[in-house]
Amino acid sequence: MSEIDWVLKLLGRFHPMVVHFPIGLLVIALFLELFIVLRKNQGLRQGVNWMVYCGGFFALLSAVLGYLLRVKDEYSGDLVMDHQYLGISTALLAGITIVLLRYSLRGKFKNLLYYRISLLLTVALVGFTGHLGGALTHGEDYLTSVLPGGQENNQQRNSGDLLAALSQTDSLSLHQKEQLSVEVRAIFAKNCYQCHSANKNKGELILSTKEGFLAGGESGEVVTKGHPAKSELYRRVTLSPNDEGVMPKKGKVLKKEEIALIELWIEQGAHWSDQEVKLFPEAPLALSKPVLPTSSDQQHPIDQLIDVYFDREGLEWPDVVDDRTFMKRAYMDAIGLLPEPAAIEQFVADTNPEKRSLLVDALLSDTHNYTQNWLSFWNDLLRNDYSGTGFITGGRRQITDWLYSSLLSNKPYDQMVKELVNPTKDSEGFIKGIEWRGVVNSSQRTEMQAAQNIGQSLLGINVKCASCHDSFVSNLTLDQTYGFASIFADSVMELNRCDKPIGKMAKVNFIYPELGEVEAESLKERLSKLSTVMVKKENGRLYRTISNRFWDRLMGRGIVVPLDEMDNAPWDADLLDWLAADFIDSGSDLKHLMRQVMTSKTYQLKSVSYAKPEQVKDNYVFEGPLVRRLSAEQFSDAISQVVSPVFHAVEYNPSGERVIAKRIWHQEIEFDRTVLPKPGKRYFRRTFELPQGEIAEALAMISVDHSYILYLNGQPLMKGQDWKQVDKIDLKKHLQAGKNIIAIEGENEGSIANPAGVLFSMKIHYESGDPVEINSDTSWKTTDKVEGDTWLATDYDEEGWRPAKDYGNANWSTLVRFTFADQENQFARASLVKQHPFLSTLGRPSREIVTTSREDQATLLQALELTNGQFFNGVLEEGAQEWLERYGADSERMVDDLFLKSLGRSPSKKEKGVLLEALGSHPEKEQLQDVFWTMMILPEFQFIN
Repeated sequence: MSEIDWVLKLLGRFHPMVVHFPIGLLVIALFLELFIVLRKNQGLRQGVNWMVYCGGFFALLSAVLGYLLRVKDEYSGDLVMDHQYLGISTALLAGITIVLLRYSLRGKFKNLLYYRISLLLTVALVGFTGHLGGALTHGEDYLTSVLPGGQENNQQRNSGDLLAALSQTDSLSLHQKEQLSVEVRAIFAKNCYQCHSANKNKGELILSTKEGFLAGGESGEVVTKGHPAKSELYRRVTLSPNDEGVMPKKGKVLKKEEIALIELWIEQGAHWSDQEVKLFPEAPLALSKPVLPTSSDQQHPIDQLIDVYFDREGLEWPDVVDDRTFMKRAYMDAIGLLPEPAAIEQFVADTNPEKRSLLVDALLSDTHNYTQNWLSFWNDLLRNDYSGTGFITGGRRQITDWLYSSLLSNKPYDQMVKELVNPTKDSEGFIKGIEWRGVVNSSQRTEMQAAQNIGQSLLGINVKCASCHDSFVSNLTLDQTYGFASIFADSVMELNRCDKPIGKMAKVNFIYPELGEVEAESLKERLSKLSTVMVKKENGRLYRTISNRFWDRLMGRGIVVPLDEMDNAPWDADLLDWLAADFIDSGSDLKHLMRQVMTSKTYQLKSVSYAKPEQVKDNYVFEGPLVRRLSAEQFSDAISQVVSPVFHAVEYNPSGERVIAKRIWHQEIEFDRTVLPKPGKRYFRRTFELPQGEIAEALAMISVDHSYILYLNGQPLMKGQDWKQVDKIDLKKHLQAGKNIIAIEGENEGSIANPAGVLFSMKIHYESGDPVEINSDTSWKTTDKVEGDTWLATDYDEEGWRPAKDYGNANWSTLVRFTFADQENQFARASLVKQHPFLSTLGRPSREIVTTSREDQATLLQALELTNGQFFNGVLEEGAQEWLERYGADSERMVDDLFLKSLGRSPSKKEKGVLLEALGSHPEKEQLQDVFWTMMILPEFQFIN
């Protein structure tokens, strides 16, 4: 080594010492700068300036020394280069910050804004650079390894036991050599990858792959097979901890058992197993149905297993809930609606000991309400929604028709999975990823999205982390992920590590290849094979995952948490495996799974609440169902049942009744382009001929945004000003044989252009003969100006009037009451409504990605919405008006009915007295609105106990 080389190498090794100085200076400078801004304390100005100057200088010095360290100590790999480039960028940005500060102090800028922005960006870049530096020195999983589920917490390998077992024989079998190789590779992964992996190959040595190990390092082979003493690797790991050449460095010397295993491995020929090294715990793929305990005196299978669990935990059986509480719990879980007061009283009075099981059966038989309740769960899980990113480009499609019909018919779960994975046109929206515009990260290709969605929602495994590199939180590798994603690709995929091609092509394979082969010539064949492999009974992962999700939904906390990390230890493995195996035995019947849980005594136990959220996660002991908040949809539907409909229109109409009428308005044209309707009045006409004959009924429906007056043959018959309300009228006595004219004067409110539309339908039934139907469509004529009332006449000359424009349903959705059927009390179920700010505030996700659980903790935004939200208070105001029209001044009846409908019980004497005092003898709308609000924010209303 030349004199200049060792000097440069020495200087490079000062990088770790020097680099921390600018970090501290620049971070403190930023905090003091914020202090100056907030407290107007200019006395700190000069000190902050010097910190920035010194920090910038040492950032540049650190970058230079870091470059010398990389070059002279021969560090290499993507991680090293990324750290270097970020370090240089940080130094340059720090220099720019100094320049901006100098210019600002000299008055060349009005204030210090540009300098402060640059300082903030510099500190942010310092953080990113420092993170990569930590990954280089301590390993890429340095932070995650100490987390629950991380390597250090979960990988306590019993090297001593394996060493003792293998040392008893001179010649190892192939199976024993495989065991030994996997264990040694695990030692490498835990202690050596931070310096010798594909991301950082110090000394050109890679120990993370067989090819890298065989190639050796810059000094040649690292192992001489059969001779530990002649092997460089063994020499390094047995050096004194204080020796400069000892490996691994950073004070992480190997344990005696680990060194002995490496020695034995070399003695036995350094066999390299092709098996994956499992650094993290992994649940067994297959499941077996545990034998139910015979010692328990419980009757239900779940209760028998829980009885054993309680004995093991030293717990006594808690009491079960009363009938009213059970009824609300079962109703909400099965159909998402509050039980009606009459049904509650009948159930409470029933003396049949099997009444709870019979109630569960009845609720699960209510197919439409069951489907509309559980539709939200499946929409979250399968990232299905009615609008959002990807719909514009056609890269994302709804699966609502398929999903609704599947739930309605209680399609077996394995069949649902097959149709999702090997889709028809109706179900392809699940695996068809969002087609992003512009440059797309390799981990967000549509094929990768399909693998990520299936992995998370159906298999409970995090594929996203392993889409960029080998996972830091599971045993999943980049190779496996690309093999899985390749199933959905039209062409061969090249592996990208951290968005950089590595020159390796993916081989088509399922994550669990032991279940079967999925390789095929065409995409269609691969999907068919995958759909068959995934639903095999041997794939316990699939059936455990859905069983765990349903337990979580019904009991408030999964047997395994988080729900998407199914390799984590369950609080009762036998219970989970029994549920999954019984689910398979039932033919993958989802309602059977629900019934098994809901008819158990365990489900009926009194609910449990915890003061701190972490008590539900760490060291959890099951003592009963958790108290649960109503979901956004359940809360909205409960308000609709008790007070007034929250929503009036749905984006998806499950009734199947096709509305022929179109939303029409006068076409506004400017510069040869159609524009939004302007405020003001517009006029609509539709003439039609009626034959002779006795009319039995002529029912008309109308909804106009914003207001209207309806005329028939010149006579004003109806007016309204709320598009959400469907006004209905029998026009029988106003019709005549021959020519008739329907005319509508519509008005668009507001001060600027905004959507407007007329929706009208009329069915005329004769005593004999075919009915006649008149609907709003583009055959209607419109204008924006009329003189007098001559336009109402049947013989009016329509010259100058133009055909109406169909404005579609985009701004109004489908009104649930716009139907000739008698559905007076119907309201729009929230699960069928497209994303709405109210639902979003209450926790409904955007469904751009898979969402397997919603946050159960209330937020400040939710509190503000329920306290002062314009939309929520508008619903309560409408409800108050409806109740006053229905009940008049009968305050006592109002209070009684409000308690029965919302809480399922009568008010106590004290509760009734408080509310009667609030309402008074002649309640006003505002008083009743306040009473509604008081009831709706009660925990008893908002929670499932």
